[in-house]
Amino acid sequence: MSDAYSFSLTTFSPSGKLVQIEYALNAVAQGRPALGIKAKNGVVLATEAKMPSVLMEQSTLKKIQVVDEHLGITYAGMSPDFQVIVKQARKKALAYNAQYGTKAPVSQVAREIAGILQDATQSGGVRPYGCSLMLAGFDDEGPQLFQIDPSGAYFKWKASALGKNYVNSKTFLEKRYNEELDLDDAVHTALLTLKEGFEGAMDENNIQVATCTKEHGFKLLSPSDIKDYLQEVE
Repeated sequence: MSDAYSFSLTTFSPSGKLVQIEYALNAVAQGRPALGIKAKNGVVLATEAKMPSVLMEQSTLKKIQVVDEHLGITYAGMSPDFQVIVKQARKKALAYNAQYGTKAPVSQVAREIAGILQDATQSGGVRPYGCSLMLAGFDDEGPQLFQIDPSGAYFKWKASALGKNYVNSKTFLEKRYNEELDLDDAVHTALLTLKEGFEGAMDENNIQVATCTKEHGFKLLSPSDIKDYLQEVE
């Protein structure tokens, strides 16, 4: 009987769940870790970016993507699904800019992305997106951090983690986080959080970090910058 609900996206199980969404969340929980931290003067995104084979080109793995000058996004879960969502997010941000002549608020882009994910939970012949997202940006309300799940649910966070070992990562963030973190401290905290569950040696080549501030917008840190931060936390 349970199989009937497992294979149907649009049928609720007796316990009130759409089981395919539960499976999508399981895919997220098996993904490479990603996290975000809001500081008083910016936002940080960080993620593990280890290649599954040493024969693969490291430069082709881009787990943190720019959506607009003032916001970016990372994920845990299925990379192809993430690429589709990034394209849609960029279109929404550009459309807002074209219509209103100003950059889209981070909350508006988060709402639009959540709507795209939610649409895939109520139509036959499709499946939920197999990734959860961390959207970070800076707008008139200051630094913003949103987590968006395959169900279409989205919430604003001070700090959060996705992917493998996310429970321990969130526990670590709860202990380390405070409202007065500046951006450098937030980067250090992000690297320490990743280090807690990292398998093998962590270096500047197998992690990616980005920051977003009012002055500089959203930018990816270079490997040399990441190396400097890693030396400070060791």
